[in-house]
Amino acid sequence: MKYTEEEITAFFHALDQSRFMEQYKEEAGLDVPFPIGHGQTISQPSLVLEMTLHLDLQSDSRVLEVGTGSGFQTALLAKFSEEVFTVERIGALHERAKDRLKAKGFSNIHFHYGDGHLGWEEHAPYDRIMVTAAAREVPPSLIRQLAPMGKMVIPIGDASNQELRLVEKDEAGVIHTSFIEHVRFVKLKKEKE
Repeated sequence: MKYTEEEITAFFHALDQSRFMEQYKEEAGLDVPFPIGHGQTISQPSLVLEMTLHLDLQSDSRVLEVGTGSGFQTALLAKFSEEVFTVERIGALHERAKDRLKAKGFSNIHFHYGDGHLGWEEHAPYDRIMVTAAAREVPPSLIRQLAPMGKMVIPIGDASNQELRLVEKDEAGVIHTSFIEHVRFVKLKKEKE
């Protein structure tokens, strides 16, 4: 079953962003990014929604999320897919998001503490991949883990120039990439950075 933009948008507006924040809770209604500690941010809500809509989620989608962060995006993905496999490289954020999302009753989210560049090979392939930090190029491991007819949304670029891109793999495994818009995300760091 394919979800409509209206269904996703309605749930998004009902999702209280302040419950995913440790500080600045009183400003949660603003459409701006907020720091969540450890040099990371919770993206501006309108961008979280837009990125989710570009994934074209289905009720049977298996989704890989690279960068759990606060868990806000994770909750949106989990509501509209069969399973979410989310990877976070910062231990404190990983634990906090896991506790938060389990407390909210989500049972279809699998959590992994590790390097997002590597994806989560063990559970591949994925129908959809959401990357919430900017890479210089699309990590080859994520391309490999994307299923045929799969879609990935990923910011690509450096600190001064980033593009949000939609990466699609056709039935033959050929990759097609399209530009969505200019964005600014934190850097997708490797484990040793």
